[in-house]
Amino acid sequence: MFIKNLFEKGKQVVSFEVFPPKRDDDLDKLYDTINELKSLNPDYVSVTYGAGGSNRGKAVEIVSTVKNKIGIEVMAHLTCVNSTVEDIKIVLDQLKNAKIKNILALRGDPPMGSVNFTKTIGGFGYASELVKYISDNGDWSIGVAGYPEGHIENRDLSRDVDFLKKKIDNGGDFVITQLFFDNADFYKFRDLCVKKGINVPIVPGIFPILNYKGIKKSTELSGAKFPAKLNEILEKNQDNPDEVEKIGVEYSSNQAIDLINNGVDGIHLYTMNKSRQIKSIYDNIKNVLKRI
Repeated sequence: MFIKNLFEKGKQVVSFEVFPPKRDDDLDKLYDTINELKSLNPDYVSVTYGAGGSNRGKAVEIVSTVKNKIGIEVMAHLTCVNSTVEDIKIVLDQLKNAKIKNILALRGDPPMGSVNFTKTIGGFGYASELVKYISDNGDWSIGVAGYPEGHIENRDLSRDVDFLKKKIDNGGDFVITQLFFDNADFYKFRDLCVKKGINVPIVPGIFPILNYKGIKKSTELSGAKFPAKLNEILEKNQDNPDEVEKIGVEYSSNQAIDLINNGVDGIHLYTMNKSRQIKSIYDNIKNVLKRI
């Protein structure tokens, strides 16, 4: 099924994101996690690449298994990092052979150890170029990334939304946002998108706070603002992981409920390959979700 068609049914689409484990030995553990999340009846699961575009083949294997064996609709991530056009074509062919119809097209982060993104010779330098190539080479449903606070390399939100508009104009069907912790930033971003003529579904990405060090690292890498009051509470409890998790689940649940009540097109949860905590969040929000 094309993910873009899910939004036409008038419901709020629920999706979970997972990533390939570093070790092949942990693949079964990942599949166990996905099977546990299946009980929540997600509309689809998205699978990232590894850092710097690594684990490309493993990601294709995982999306194929999730769709064809576990039985959940999937979306494969595809980035420009360390990829020529020919590399991208090979991956598209592999996805077609695995009956995958949905792709999240990203420029991608710089490889580990690099500060700035460098275009691969024979590849693409912008996500909009990748979107255009995918759109021109097959029948796909294409998701693109949005940045409610602006991209870490471009804090001019208006200009960043102009870049997003180009991705949509080149074939993007829906938007999934990067993590954020202040819903006011999302609403401002959504309003600006509408003002600039972006009329596709915009789904907020929720990043659960599962441990203190992990969330600090994630916000540093993404550039997302972290509420001072929340940081203060977490810092006081950083040596009590159970309490940090409890606070995090409650915060993420309340954040999602507010978004749902304000008419978002769906909720995308960054699972960090965890199921128990994601189940807790889902249990907290399921009664306000519009799921048909």
